[in-house]
Amino acid sequence: MAPAAASGGSTLPSGFAVFTTFPDLLFILEFVFGGLVWILIASSLVPIPLVQGWVMFVSVFCFMATTALLILYIVGAHGGETSWVTLDAAYHCVAALFYLSASVLEALATIGMQEGYTYKHYHENIAAVVFSYVATLLYVVHAVFSLIRWKSS
Repeated sequence: MAPAAASGGSTLPSGFAVFTTFPDLLFILEFVFGGLVWILIASSLVPIPLVQGWVMFVSVFCFMATTALLILYIVGAHGGETSWVTLDAAYHCVAALFYLSASVLEALATIGMQEGYTYKHYHENIAAVVFSYVATLLYVVHAVFSLIRWKSS
């Protein structure tokens, strides 16, 4: 029988098993789509800083935290302790809530940009909204499966 980490059990994977287990495989997609969000907003010169400042904070924070967790899981820093399963579930729940709020605010900011802003910046923000909702979905799915893993640990 396969070890618990390889079969999606109640422990966190370590090493390159992170890239073969679900939901930990979602780290890569969260990294890519989260990175696209802040890159697109930054390239549009943050035309509405009060609203988009929160979006930038959420996307950069989650990008860095996801990267840190991914590296820590790869090097096996968790040592198989259950407190890391709790940390994983808590982080992904918070990230999902943050990204949902950021996605709604970015959509609102983009709707307000229809007139008075350049065509290029408007379209960059449309793409940022789409990628932000994709990132939100990824974090929600990861949070649900992390909570399932936490409950069974």
